[in-house]
Amino acid sequence: MAGIAEAAAVLGDRARRDAPLGPLTTYRVGGPAALLFEAHSVDDLGLAARAVEAGGMPVLVVGRGSNLLVADHGFAGLAVVVGEGLDAVVVDAQVPAVRAGGGAFLPVVARRAAAAGLTGLEWAVGVPGSVGGAVRMNAGGHGSDTSRTLARVGLFDLAGAGLREAPVADLDLGYRHSAVAATEVVVWAEFVLAPGDREEAEAAIAAIVRWRRGHQPGGQNAGSVFTNPSGDSAGRLVEEAGLKGLRVGSATVSPKHANFVQADDGGSADDVMALIEEVRRRVEDRTGVHLETELRLVGFAP
Repeated sequence: MAGIAEAAAVLGDRARRDAPLGPLTTYRVGGPAALLFEAHSVDDLGLAARAVEAGGMPVLVVGRGSNLLVADHGFAGLAVVVGEGLDAVVVDAQVPAVRAGGGAFLPVVARRAAAAGLTGLEWAVGVPGSVGGAVRMNAGGHGSDTSRTLARVGLFDLAGAGLREAPVADLDLGYRHSAVAATEVVVWAEFVLAPGDREEAEAAIAAIVRWRRGHQPGGQNAGSVFTNPSGDSAGRLVEEAGLKGLRVGSATVSPKHANFVQADDGGSADDVMALIEEVRRRVEDRTGVHLETELRLVGFAP
């Protein structure tokens, strides 16, 4: 493919062809990227943007992969992984604020803030994703979400627009939604927090961790599959349809939490997708409610 060759020429020996994407996701299933590049700096993002332009190819931004499902046949473009160097966390208890790189692990940010006696991000310990992913989907849980404390972000557009700074008001944050484009990388995000008591903040984090262990499954999954319909719970609808434990090939609706779909070790992303569609069909047939996914689905037919 000419576009891949041209993009690879720009990236040099740092580009990997036919690189598996499954191991970069929490599902740990799915096919390869035609080309993969790990970015450690803004300069690297600039290099990736030049490769996208040279190859005229689609681009996929990969953070912690905790909300990503890639089809078994893979992604026919350039996957840009947000790597080390874009994951720094700086806590300023005087402001009080936290500035975190887009690649920073959200639970780490939550714990760092609590250790400094800052409150407002305790909920984030339960979201095993990156700061960039949290901004892009306005991640949330336990009665809060990213929009509550986010003040501004730095965004790099791999489609050629380069680096810009945006206040939270420009991001159109809503329930599992933002205006951050698929080609944009969250380089950093600034959260304005409140001073509080360190022990209370850390106790709140410990309580959230205990709750998750008691109510949500571990293993190969990407957290909640479906967004909650207005005034209802997707998990309740799936459970009341009797779908806990439903299996399609190597994928199963979790017996522990009905809004989680588990993938078997060595399983198939296409099986996961087929099960999601079957659950959606059965819930809609029973209730008339069409469930929407909150996963990023890559390589699947619309």
